[in-house]
Amino acid sequence: MQTVIAKQVELIERGAVNVISRVDLVKKLEKAAETGRPLRIKAGFDPTAPDLHLGHTVLIQKMKNFQDLGHEIYFLIGDFTGMIGDPTGKSETRKPLTVEQVEENAESYKEQIFKILDPEKTKVVFNSTWLNKLASKDFIMLASQLTVARMLEREDFKVRFANERPISIHEFLYPLIQGYDSVALQADVELGGTDQLFNLLMGRDLQRAWGQEPQVVITMPLLEGLDGVNKMSKSLGNYIGITEKADNIYGKIMSVSDNLMYRYFELLSDLAAEQIDELQVEMQAGRVHPKAVKQQLARELTGRFYDAVTAQKAEENFAKIFSQHDNPEEMPEVVVAVAEEGIWLPRLLLEAKLVSGTGEARRLIQQHAVSLNGDKVSDIEHLVLTQGQIILKVGKRRFCKVIFRSR
Repeated sequence: MQTVIAKQVELIERGAVNVISRVDLVKKLEKAAETGRPLRIKAGFDPTAPDLHLGHTVLIQKMKNFQDLGHEIYFLIGDFTGMIGDPTGKSETRKPLTVEQVEENAESYKEQIFKILDPEKTKVVFNSTWLNKLASKDFIMLASQLTVARMLEREDFKVRFANERPISIHEFLYPLIQGYDSVALQADVELGGTDQLFNLLMGRDLQRAWGQEPQVVITMPLLEGLDGVNKMSKSLGNYIGITEKADNIYGKIMSVSDNLMYRYFELLSDLAAEQIDELQVEMQAGRVHPKAVKQQLARELTGRFYDAVTAQKAEENFAKIFSQHDNPEEMPEVVVAVAEEGIWLPRLLLEAKLVSGTGEARRLIQQHAVSLNGDKVSDIEHLVLTQGQIILKVGKRRFCKVIFRSR
């Protein structure tokens, strides 16, 4: 049995930053094996945006690891806490979500998580279920569990306090309420990002106060985006959305660096650690080309959010575009109405919605990033003949078929 538990711990700790504590984790796994009662694994998501990206799936993938080991998964949607606004990492008070926004985003989450988790073995819960039942005196009792000094140990609060930036009282409630979620669910393990460590530890404190065995806290790293530097974020544009088209997911994964590729393997792949290590050894020895390894990752992740056939098709389309210099089978079509024989190329790029402005268009042309019917164009004053149709390409992945129409 010790060997089995050791293997489970190895899988659970893969990619993790903190496990608090490993001794408690082993004890809980041993008890689960002896009694036949699966552990309750909790991870909370505030429905702050309708779409998930690969960065969000790091936690969901870890939940899947526990699910594959036979434990109960509680995907907690923070519909109550979402209306408070998580202050984590914020330099100012976060604007709360409306009830309508929370409900809409929560429904979107439920659809997306089952691309990874087994819907038959996943319990989706909303923390409003128990938090709406708390009376005023309950919140007062909850607030009495923490001192202001303890709360100001949080880095974001500490910085805001030092800089004399406002901290609203309701923000102090957020980690307390998140911690109370663990009490309500009697969680054995809670997962979260490294930025959530303070909130996760709060769950352990409150469980002790309520006479429960404290949960094990496991934090996962914040996944770097396509730039390999900043964490994956929609606001930075370095993300891979799990609802994007299969061709986009595949192409974006193929664009990551070789070093980042193995980071993605470790945190997102279903491959065993030994298989990933073997791929890395083979690549470093020159027996396997990095592109082939990256293709394997791209196929796996694209197939996860679609299916194997669609992933294979995305790979074929990628090969046509980038290896054979062919055009994709499907691309956006734009009809451009013209009154003259020629149109200024930067203006055409703007009309085709491939750039945000003619300034960006000129810059891309000068960088040799624009092609007309497969031929690079470097002259920013280039006039395009407005007859029939042409294929415009910007960068590696932006294509557009332009159909000219006389005014």
